[in-house]
Amino acid sequence: MRKKFQSITSKINTIAAILILLIIWQTVSALGIVPGYMLPSPVQVVKAFIQEFPLLMENAKVTLLEAFIGLACGVSFGFVMAVLMDRFEVLYKAFYPLVVLTQTIPTVAVAPLLVLWFGYEMLPKIILIVIATFFPVTVGVLDGFRSADKDTMNLLRSMGASEFQIFRYVKLPGSMGQFFASLRISVAYSVVGAVISEWLGGFSGLGVYMTRVKKAFSFDKMFAVIFLISLISLLLMKLVDFLQKKCMPWEDTKNE
Repeated sequence: MRKKFQSITSKINTIAAILILLIIWQTVSALGIVPGYMLPSPVQVVKAFIQEFPLLMENAKVTLLEAFIGLACGVSFGFVMAVLMDRFEVLYKAFYPLVVLTQTIPTVAVAPLLVLWFGYEMLPKIILIVIATFFPVTVGVLDGFRSADKDTMNLLRSMGASEFQIFRYVKLPGSMGQFFASLRISVAYSVVGAVISEWLGGFSGLGVYMTRVKKAFSFDKMFAVIFLISLISLLLMKLVDFLQKKCMPWEDTKNE
């Protein structure tokens, strides 16, 4: 009961903070402290969102398709890399520095090259999303594998367990928390990566739409897109939380 009360209180505080920010934003816009064409009011943004809703949904379908394909490929690739680097020390020493190196290269710098090499279709966008999403999963899952209890693994080995059995019953369950934590980050990266790649070239998608309304100085519509992207990212992260509860029911038992 106490935890439920704390959860409700936390949500109320969050909602109150958002409302205060919206009131300040509306006040600044209404008083003309910042010109309306530069900072549209929340009311203008909501009106633009409602007016452009069909077009926003049409472009969101393209962005989400790119994000889901890239996320699926990135997560799969990252998980396989983590398994291989955990199993073979040689691969860990050879590839882990390269995995880290990929994250030192800004995605904004890579995106134009991918567009130049692969054109304006979906492929360069998916590649960019894979680059952005595989790293959190690789590092998170690998850390989970390597933090497995050594005594438990030694006990299983003394009882004749194979490496696959140790992986299945010790390492994999023990890394589930890190996997879902990494997946939350990757889900957010996938949507942002899709939008960034669409900025630099494409025929449809939220990023292309943002570029068009920016050139038309329709900043109310641009804020509407930003709101939609944030909403999509939050919903996808909530979906990951739901999947985690279904895959890790023992975590709820611990918290009771």
